[in-house]
Amino acid sequence: MVVHRDQPSLHHVDVIIIGGGLTGLRAALQLSRAGRSCALLSKVHPLRSHSVAAQGGMNASLGNVPGTEGATDSWERHAYDTVKGSDYLADQNAVVRMCREAPATVIELEHMGTVWSQLEDGKIAQRPFGGAGFPRTCYAADRTGHNILHTLYEQVTAEKIPVYEEFFVTSLVTAGGRCTGCTALEIMTGTIHGFCAKATLLATGGFGRIFSRSTNAIINTGDGQALALRAGASLKDMEFVQFHPTSLLGSNILISEAARGEGGVLVNKNGERFMTRYAPRSADLAPRDVVARAIENEIAAGRGFDGGYVHLDLRHIGEERIRERLPGIRLIAMDFAGVDPVTEPIPVQPAQHYSMGGIDVGIEGQSGIPGLYAAGECACISVHGANRLGGNSLLETVVFGRLVAASIIRALPSEPVPADGPVLSAVQEMEAKVSGILGKSGGEQLFTVIDSLKETMNTKFGIFREGNSMEKGLAEISALRERAGNISISDKNRAANQALVRYLELEYMFPVAEATALGAIQRKESRGSHTRTDYPARDDDRFLFHTITRNLNGKIAVSSAPVTLGMFTPEERVY
Repeated sequence: MVVHRDQPSLHHVDVIIIGGGLTGLRAALQLSRAGRSCALLSKVHPLRSHSVAAQGGMNASLGNVPGTEGATDSWERHAYDTVKGSDYLADQNAVVRMCREAPATVIELEHMGTVWSQLEDGKIAQRPFGGAGFPRTCYAADRTGHNILHTLYEQVTAEKIPVYEEFFVTSLVTAGGRCTGCTALEIMTGTIHGFCAKATLLATGGFGRIFSRSTNAIINTGDGQALALRAGASLKDMEFVQFHPTSLLGSNILISEAARGEGGVLVNKNGERFMTRYAPRSADLAPRDVVARAIENEIAAGRGFDGGYVHLDLRHIGEERIRERLPGIRLIAMDFAGVDPVTEPIPVQPAQHYSMGGIDVGIEGQSGIPGLYAAGECACISVHGANRLGGNSLLETVVFGRLVAASIIRALPSEPVPADGPVLSAVQEMEAKVSGILGKSGGEQLFTVIDSLKETMNTKFGIFREGNSMEKGLAEISALRERAGNISISDKNRAANQALVRYLELEYMFPVAEATALGAIQRKESRGSHTRTDYPARDDDRFLFHTITRNLNGKIAVSSAPVTLGMFTPEERVY
């Protein structure tokens, strides 16, 4: 059910879930079905969360489509492809757990009501994705995230789980070394609410909107990562940011990897299918980091089109297959670029897409703060390491949404929800802070600072990185943070004040940007999505470790932690 506006501003539940995407919804179901009270807080209506934009599919070793020479897929093969794709930085115990859970997860979603595309024999259809040795990506045309999100939201509605939509979380509350709740701004009324709970799960998604060119929804500003950092938790591997090779020119709307999985090819302005030069074995279905670098190299060499793009050509696939398998992609290309992929190639360019790094958590989702958990893209468990394979993100959200919720249930204290005092104090502090923000006048323009930060991240910490340039970028972030202290907003109303929300988001964006920058500067190697032109080789002897960033006395400190190896030893990636 949706909570109405006349509810009191202090709320008590066993578990708070912050984030209304796939991870949050699946966790809420697990908690509710175990008899635990929970509340789901979402900055937007759950059906507008960024999970709805996931197009391509969910990986699982169902083996419904045989590989080359009739070979059969397995969870071990799925795990190998994932670890290899991660450039050996993924924690292999977490990868194994995810890959073993994958087939049952897909089938469970089907039983809940997800309508997967089907083969002629009625089995769930699977197609090839980049970096995978088998056609293992299950899909619902090219609207997979949309279909799964609606399925899980229907289940949450049926369970009558309280959903606080358009609630922006403004702080986590800790007392006695434990997370005991949070505060949140009700956007439509401007009221600050307090939530008291035994446990809090962060499921807030990625931080793509700290970059000027991104496929992410505008809401993806790193809220969860910044909240955790501010509360005393650590972040992990923040320098590893994935740039999807094919976003639509201009708008940067995602053009799914499914398009290449169905046979689409990338061509430069000379009409050359250039990926065969960069990845002779897998060509257009190489991992995303490989393809994104290849496109950037083609553009830099003058073989791209004016404006910095290449073409994704689907014409040879045929209208029937495009209509059946890629209807959403066709509509996006027609509506936002005026191009019908049945008759014309699609202009594409790389754009930030996904954050492999996030809140440092264990395989059970536990952070370093008792009572605080994280899962999904905002967390780093780490199943993606230095580079995520397409089809593994939807899988991670649902698998770990369920598993982390199960671990929360096992660990919940038997005593009642903590006392109101710390949360009430935090509500009062936030009320005073909002009043102070609205009372400021003159100074810097909010969106000027936001746009400058995004441009710094895109130009200094993009696909290709270099030490001196990144140091300048870090200095720019620091200078912009100082300027942000002088920002004032013209709308002085508390209710429905989107400028106020953007102001608070900017406060979250700065520490996330700084952690990303510091991690990238200290990692003097190239691994997965992190490509240093001044250190072009992968260096396992010195850098086969996780980067840990934490807030120490108001400054972000960088350290390291070992990678959990296992079944697979590091080897050269050849595609």
